[in-house]
Amino acid sequence: MTRTVKALWLACVVLAGSTFALQANADEIRPALLDIKEQATGLFAVTWKVPTRGNRVLAIKPKLPASLTLFGSPTVQDAPGARIEHATYKNSGAALTGQTISIDGLAAVQTDVLLLIQLQDGTQHSAILRPVAPSFTIPLKASKLQVAADYWRLGTIHILEGVDHLLFVLALMLIVSGFGPLVKAVTAFTVAHSITLALATLGFVHLPPKPTEAIIALSIVFLATEIVHKRRGQIGLTERFPWLIAFIFGLFHGLGFAGALSDIGVPQHEVPLALFTFNVGVETGQLLFIGAVLGLIAVLKRLPLSPPQGAWRLMPYAIGSLAAFWTIERVMSVVQGV
Repeated sequence: MTRTVKALWLACVVLAGSTFALQANADEIRPALLDIKEQATGLFAVTWKVPTRGNRVLAIKPKLPASLTLFGSPTVQDAPGARIEHATYKNSGAALTGQTISIDGLAAVQTDVLLLIQLQDGTQHSAILRPVAPSFTIPLKASKLQVAADYWRLGTIHILEGVDHLLFVLALMLIVSGFGPLVKAVTAFTVAHSITLALATLGFVHLPPKPTEAIIALSIVFLATEIVHKRRGQIGLTERFPWLIAFIFGLFHGLGFAGALSDIGVPQHEVPLALFTFNVGVETGQLLFIGAVLGLIAVLKRLPLSPPQGAWRLMPYAIGSLAAFWTIERVMSVVQGV
């Protein structure tokens, strides 16, 4: 067994453990959303969407400017993975610019809050509130640089937390031999999901999120079987046409990214900028992951370790089992209408 194969096996063991650890904690770090819209009547419609894990709601709460007071009673509804509160506030007459919005309890949890503000004069603001910076002072004019930085960060975080997307990329790396073909396959995947991310976000294409997520999981099952075929000396479709397979499945992964971006929300005055920088963030995270895998392989090549006979089966069967579970779970969710 060559040193490269040994290193790849060891890297897969490490990545398998990391994958399951990430999956166990992914729900805890979804972003919350605070959406504030000024109505024609001078009232403010406020939507507060906070992540849940099981029956537990993250212990965070928005603190609005002092000039806003609750008007009527809020309505609360539970959605998959989140609790959504809709409320109406009235303004005392003071301008919101220069006032501060903060999130109480944010420093104690591992999540971010996307803040969207739309005023009656057309002014819009967006910001990401983090545990280290849980407040935002409303400026006179929104900063394009801030929007770009925020959505780039959201895209990077989303792909690094998206275990299913990363498993797809990892499976491609295990099938495609050679740096050139791998670059072509990853580039095809990138182009494909960029196309559908843009089309879906702009409203030209729509596919319900649950079937999309099921297809994404099924794409990983397919690649896991292709890894086994390759190890047994059978040339599969992915090894024969890597860029084509990556492109086809990349279209569905792009719809998954669009669903996540839709849940987060996009500032209507900066849709192209937010869309572009979110996609750049996704690619940043993807390249970081590929670089981490290749770096891990380079390090493990130097270790005098030898995997046991047949140990190569560990990674494809682990990937395939997890993806098969996701597929069944997501298909049942579609069938049951959950």
